[in-house]
Amino acid sequence: MDASNHPCFADKKIQWYFRKSFIIVAVFCVGPLALPLIWLRPQTTPTWKIGLTIGILVLSWILLQTTMESIRTLKEYYKLIDGL
Repeated sequence: MDASNHPCFADKKIQWYFRKSFIIVAVFCVGPLALPLIWLRPQTTPTWKIGLTIGILVLSWILLQTTMESIRTLKEYYKLIDGL
């Protein structure tokens, strides 16, 4: 069950941490902390690297702002509950 023996990887031996599937999972799990994997991957063009970096950073910022707003709303609800 070793994926490195799969026929699609037979002609080009690429490290497991540079495979698209691993990078996608890493981006979903740790967000912008996976950016070095994108930048160190030799098969990705600089245009894609810049685009992916901008996209991941913008999405991370939006998710951060949404989380902070949710926390503020929860704090207001807790204050209302304490007032009852």
